[in-house]
Amino acid sequence: MAADKAPVVILLGPPGAGKGTQARMLEEDFGLIQLSTGDLLRAAVAQGTEAGRKARAVMEAGQLVSDEIVLAVLKDRMAQPDVARGIILDGFPRTDGQAAALDALLAGNGQRVTAAVSLEVDDEAMVGRVSGRYTCAACGEGYHDEFKQPAVAGTCDKCGGTGFKRRADDTAGTVRERLKAYHAQTAPLIAYYEGKGVLERIDAMGSIAAIRAALGQIMGRVAA
Repeated sequence: MAADKAPVVILLGPPGAGKGTQARMLEEDFGLIQLSTGDLLRAAVAQGTEAGRKARAVMEAGQLVSDEIVLAVLKDRMAQPDVARGIILDGFPRTDGQAAALDALLAGNGQRVTAAVSLEVDDEAMVGRVSGRYTCAACGEGYHDEFKQPAVAGTCDKCGGTGFKRRADDTAGTVRERLKAYHAQTAPLIAYYEGKGVLERIDAMGSIAAIRAALGQIMGRVAA
């Protein structure tokens, strides 16, 4: 796939909407590369790149990494050959300003956002969904007390690991606060991308398989 045709997919949705799960499936189904800004920053710091050194200094000072540094790290990563088939952005952009800066970065590469997919959910249902989730300590595969348990109890389906962990902040009260923050800070991106004509909406209250199928239909339409 030519670089200027490589899809750039953004997954939007509150905590627990299934962004991470669906991003991994998009990787499997379409060969896209998931780019999480948190992972990218940690990798850049570990590798000692110029942007990584700046990020380290900011983080060691206990401050938030600026949009400029995040974009520099993202630009470095997008220059690597394995992203030639396209990328999925998870966790970025979070604000209109970041979205505009991302548009400028992509334009410099002859690219644009192909689709911004809003995974739409019911807030109270998300409280139950998030507070019941856990992951394999070895490979990070996600599970849930109600919706997705390992086929063999206590053993990860993906890697066979037997250790699991839960996020300390996956409690009902904390999830409600995170949902409130999402609606205040990130949900306006839905209007931003709707204005750009690239917004897609999916009912994310359905099964994982149904959401995967809906994403597949979107990819078939926008990345042909």
